[in-house]
Amino acid sequence: MNSHGIQKIPLAAPIYDEEMENAASNALLNEHFVLGEAVYKFEEEFARYCGVKFAVSTNSGTAALHLSLIALGVKRQDQVITTPMSFIATANSIIHAGATPVFADICTKNNNIDLDEIKKRITKQTAALIPVHLYGFPCEMDQIVEIAENNGVKIIEDACQAHGAEYKAQKLGAFGDVGCFSFYPSKNMTVGGDGGIVVTNNQETAEVISKLRDCGRKNKYVHDIVGYTARLNTVNAAIGRIQLKRLDEWNEKRRRNAALYNKLLSDLDEIILPPEENAFATPVYHLYVIRVKKRDELKNWLENNGIQCGIHYPVPIHLQPVYRELFKFKGGEFLKSELLSQTCLSIPMYPGLASDEIKYISEKIHEFYSTLSNPGSKPKND
Repeated sequence: MNSHGIQKIPLAAPIYDEEMENAASNALLNEHFVLGEAVYKFEEEFARYCGVKFAVSTNSGTAALHLSLIALGVKRQDQVITTPMSFIATANSIIHAGATPVFADICTKNNNIDLDEIKKRITKQTAALIPVHLYGFPCEMDQIVEIAENNGVKIIEDACQAHGAEYKAQKLGAFGDVGCFSFYPSKNMTVGGDGGIVVTNNQETAEVISKLRDCGRKNKYVHDIVGYTARLNTVNAAIGRIQLKRLDEWNEKRRRNAALYNKLLSDLDEIILPPEENAFATPVYHLYVIRVKKRDELKNWLENNGIQCGIHYPVPIHLQPVYRELFKFKGGEFLKSELLSQTCLSIPMYPGLASDEIKYISEKIHEFYSTLSNPGSKPKND
């Protein structure tokens, strides 16, 4: 509660505790600041967690995507198919690699890229697909793999919001040629700052990405490819190792919180709830995103009652100013993505979110719609 008696509930609450602080201090005191022992241990542990052979850390999720595209041979004149409903970095990485993003609209049942739309857009110039596991809900990876194999294209899984999520009991990131993750502070696990990682079962791909992230270095003073400076700092890796140990527990708490939201909000016809866990898909609810017609009004109402909200994302990638300028998008090209951007609302979701807080949020949402249906009864803010 604040001084006015209004409960304050954040949208997200990154975790940093004494164990992480001790790990960070130990790394700073005893290891190289760059590519120290903690970096390599973190990579080994993350690869093992995802059920793959190799992991290469980077300084961001964007770098993970960018370097993966280069390592897989994507080049100028190539096209890469992805969704317009993601954070802009997904498409930016394609441009960074010199290729052209080709957007395919989403499927409304899970907000992820539509399989039929992918098929329509594959051409001889298509070099890769980047499916995005939006909000932590798995794409239909077996069918995406089949499409890719039938057309001879690579798969870069954008799992930047899906750490620990599973499709058919297999961790995301392990289906494609590579899987890419971000450790930005709002994610299900973080490294205490920016960071990313690529996972793969291909040793050659891992070795190329490892060079690319370290200035194209073959050895200390010999560089045999044009690389980048995109390494993960040792102190960040040390924090990530502790967070990784907690990830499954945190994800389970997110699923429990999502189940309670689903129960408490299911009676409201005005709301479309997120896709639920099923026999094939085990989501991790990086975000809990509802779809509502009066999105901005509900957002203001909740925030006036001390409940922080977010919009992920109010502008789909193709309608961002730079993409309008580059590719002459006008609006109306990807109607399902555009509708989601106009109706999506992220409400609080994090492991430490208490059931009483979820009940309070639900009550306030019910009050909002009660007010709309009965204009004469205007409930007071707490």
